[in-house]
Amino acid sequence: MPEKRSALVVGAGDATGGAIARRFAREGYATVVTRRELASLDPLLAQIRAEGGEAHGFGSDARDEDQTVALFETIEAEIAPLEVVIFNIGANVNFPIRETTSRVYRKVWEMAAFAGFLAGREAAKAMVPRGRGTIIFTGATASIRGASGFSAFSGAKFALRSLAQAMARELGPQGVHVAHTIIDGAIDTEWIAKNFPQRHALKEQDGILNPEHIADAYWMLHAQPRDAWTHELDLRPWMEKMA
Repeated sequence: MPEKRSALVVGAGDATGGAIARRFAREGYATVVTRRELASLDPLLAQIRAEGGEAHGFGSDARDEDQTVALFETIEAEIAPLEVVIFNIGANVNFPIRETTSRVYRKVWEMAAFAGFLAGREAAKAMVPRGRGTIIFTGATASIRGASGFSAFSGAKFALRSLAQAMARELGPQGVHVAHTIIDGAIDTEWIAKNFPQRHALKEQDGILNPEHIADAYWMLHAQPRDAWTHELDLRPWMEKMA
């Protein structure tokens, strides 16, 4: 029998993160998903198990170093060696600069940048000794372009992208694939449907991102042969303007 391996999705929401978790579960990975509130993971866990997959949920604050270290130790000791770690926390907020408090800026940075560092560091500790593994950081348009009202979000996403670049250069020669995705466009979520109905209506024309198709791209990144690794991948609908 093949060696049992696990895939961790940090920030497994109802759309993209959940789709990624289901995709890796269908490929036979013991899938681990996290959110701050464990109960919010129940529908996703039930869906993965109903489809025949193995799923484990943890209520964990990704900004907390002790909780993150404990999470990785538990997965490695009690579930299966980590083959894939996907950091998928968004933290998208919009505040005019004069209304952006230090608390808001710090919280967004902690969620989208500092938490990514913690997850990336612990993933590297687990993967480097084995000489293999994939780490994927989910970025956004804000990773490469600041916009009015998004000083906190852009600052955090720029930092996450830089972290991914540094880790790729350090860990690639040690057998660990580090990738950063730029999700450039609206995603088919309940939040988009509620707050931007006109944008969501473009779904009928494939004008917004399908979470299942994003998940396919993440699997493709993980499955790439190491002689042709992709570090950065842009995903956008065909009608979306380039960032």
